[in-house]
Amino acid sequence: MILSDLQILRAIEIGDIQISPFNRDSLGSNSYDLHLSPHYALYKDEKLDAKKDNPLRRFLIPEEGLTLYPNTLYLMSTVEHTESYNCVPCVETKSSVARLGISAHLTAGFGDNGFTGHWTLEVTCVKPVTIYAGMPFVQIYWEETGVCLNPYNKKSDAKYSQQSELPQGSKMFKNFI
Repeated sequence: MILSDLQILRAIEIGDIQISPFNRDSLGSNSYDLHLSPHYALYKDEKLDAKKDNPLRRFLIPEEGLTLYPNTLYLMSTVEHTESYNCVPCVETKSSVARLGISAHLTAGFGDNGFTGHWTLEVTCVKPVTIYAGMPFVQIYWEETGVCLNPYNKKSDAKYSQQSELPQGSKMFKNFI
């Protein structure tokens, strides 16, 4: 079951959901808008290797915006830091962003129960489009799951727990070590 706005507020009240910074105006009927941070990254190499820690180049979105181009993978992140317990957080591109031809989270749309951190977004587009830091970009919603025996933030091998606002590259290489 997807949580309603009332259930989201109750979950925030008891600590099952944490959002920082929190702005009540960003709460929708069944979701919460997450905003684009000024940080983004591009892989340095043209060819990526799943067994390697592929190096990134890091940038800031300028005040006048950043034009995205097709056939480029942009790693971006959210301003908001979220934590979720007893529910699974899911992130989807906002429809207004998708209607600009932007896919903001490819297929990695849900986190595990216990995920804590800023969200790294895998962003692509179908035609050139200019975006801006701070704009509502994705929406997070939660599916009720109940108590989890092994929340993500308690796992010793959790590769993406406590993510900073700096977008993170793939850590698939850790699966081969």
